[in-house]
Amino acid sequence: MTSTTPKNSEPGADGFTHLSGDGSARMVDVTAKAPTIRSATAEATVLVAPEVLEALTGGTVPKGDVWAVARIAGIQAAKKCADLLPLAHIIGVHGATVDFEVGADRIRIVATTRTADRTGVEMEAMTAASVAGLAMVDMIKGLDRSVELTGIRLLEKTGGRSGTWRREANGTTGGA
Repeated sequence: MTSTTPKNSEPGADGFTHLSGDGSARMVDVTAKAPTIRSATAEATVLVAPEVLEALTGGTVPKGDVWAVARIAGIQAAKKCADLLPLAHIIGVHGATVDFEVGADRIRIVATTRTADRTGVEMEAMTAASVAGLAMVDMIKGLDRSVELTGIRLLEKTGGRSGTWRREANGTTGGA
C-alpha cells in the first residue's frame, strides 16, 4: 500500500505550503522549528454614532461594561484561534492585551499577542481584535443598528525567521 500523504515540511502543489501535491489542504509541520519569542499587534475599528460614543464613555450602555466584555472576549479569542482557523497551529499564547482608543466617531481596538513558540501569533492578534470588536458591536447594537466593525489588519509582527515587519503610518507595508 502506498501513502498519498506528502512530507509536511516541504512545499506542496505549485509551491503552496498549505496544499499537498494533489492540491488537498494540509497543516504545515513545524515540529523541527526552534521556538522563538514572537509578537504581533493588530487593530480593528468600531464606527459608532455620537450618542453611542457618549454612552460608552459615560458607562451608561444598558448591557453593562462594554470595555471589560470586549477586552475579555478578545483575550479569550486569541487563545481559541486554532479552533476557528482550520490550518492554524495550536500555540501557547503567553501574553495577550486588548486596548481601546476613543475617537470622535470610533473606537480603535489594538490587540497584541506574544508567544515563545515555533510559529507566529499574527492570526491570534487579528482574531483578538476582531472578536473584541464583535463583542463591542453585540453590546451596543441595540443603541445603534448602523454600528460597523471595520479595518481589521495586522500592524506589526516580530520574531521568527522573517524577523520584524511593520505597517507604515500611511498604511503601506515594509520591513523594519
